[in-house]
Amino acid sequence: MVVGKGHPDKYLPEEQINDIVSDAMSDGKLDGQKVLLIVPDHTRTAPIGLMFRSIYAALSDRVKALDVMIALGTHPPMSEAQIYERMSMTRAEHQEKYSDVRFFNHMWKENDALTDLGVIPEEKVEELSDGLFRMEVKLTVNKKILDYDHLMVVGPVFPHEVVGFSGGNKYIFPGIAGKEIIDFFHWLGAVITNPDIIGNKWTPVRRVLDLAASYVPVEKSAFCMVVKGHELAGLYYGGTEEAWSEAADLSDKIHIVYKNHPFHTVLSCAPKMYDDLWTGGKCMYKLEPVLAEGGKLIIYAPHITEISYTHGEDLDKIGYHTRDYFRKQWDKFKDYPWGVLAHSTHVKGIGSYEKGVEKPRAQVILATGIPEERCKKVNLGYMDPDSVDVGAYKDREDEGVLYVPKAGEMLYRVRK
Repeated sequence: MVVGKGHPDKYLPEEQINDIVSDAMSDGKLDGQKVLLIVPDHTRTAPIGLMFRSIYAALSDRVKALDVMIALGTHPPMSEAQIYERMSMTRAEHQEKYSDVRFFNHMWKENDALTDLGVIPEEKVEELSDGLFRMEVKLTVNKKILDYDHLMVVGPVFPHEVVGFSGGNKYIFPGIAGKEIIDFFHWLGAVITNPDIIGNKWTPVRRVLDLAASYVPVEKSAFCMVVKGHELAGLYYGGTEEAWSEAADLSDKIHIVYKNHPFHTVLSCAPKMYDDLWTGGKCMYKLEPVLAEGGKLIIYAPHITEISYTHGEDLDKIGYHTRDYFRKQWDKFKDYPWGVLAHSTHVKGIGSYEKGVEKPRAQVILATGIPEERCKKVNLGYMDPDSVDVGAYKDREDEGVLYVPKAGEMLYRVRK
């Protein structure tokens, strides 16, 4: 049973949010238990602080423990200051009001921080991937979950380039998972391609994640949020799959913008929450479906000065390329992290590779703080961010020019 409400044209006031949380926690099932909240890092827009305060008010005097883990996937660990900002609290408030709550970063690279849950058999992988892969996939997850009786995902749902719609079990796999499932998850989505995945609810990747979550030996639930601007338009609580399903249906109504035609030029402005191209690449993913054949997409982000704080060394070696560039030279690239290969293809976009010649469908240009020499090295275009007159891109959609002031979460499609 799912508890919650949502509407594409209305916002949930804080009082109603608190009522939903209170109703969801009223059955007493979590009384006396140790509960771990799993929340996103700063790269997802959501009122995590508000949700934390509401959940804490409902549960703190009824549970043995209530702690928080940041579902980083492979993103860099958050500093104490960043965690407090994410939770909308100060250090003093933590010490005075929530001193019993501990905050953890997920550490995906540290084997000692992980526990082995088994493998998805190759026959099942073949079935779930519609025949694209036949291989075992090892499942590891942060071992701290074994210290708790209940995992509670608290995160938003948006259209997503790898899984279709984010949220639900995605905060466990890959959110607090180990390398093998993270790499497989991303590369499966890349092989299917972003345009065929993003904004579609039921995908092979979602089937893999939901199966992986069934291996977790701890009870799970989720508060799935649907964010509109910075407010909540929907909030649903229940099982990680059931609550996600309700939220994804509402996200489909709110987070997809339909245009009458494709655009030959797109200025995609990255918000400050994306601090490298690894996260800022979403400014391409969400707009690729409206980018015309042969067009150009400019990622405008003067504040971004790094390709990836975690994976930059590998990306400097392989560059940014279309899917088939890697697939048709697989022996050369198969030993690189598959998640890095996937990111590369998602930023570059779809295209072809025939007889040693790569032909991307469109051009991706960085107007960032990343130097021109490095942009060329990784096979992306360059534009001096100081030369960009943002106003020159506004109000020109009839000319085939699209301006997106905050890119990365809203999906753009051409109306059929």
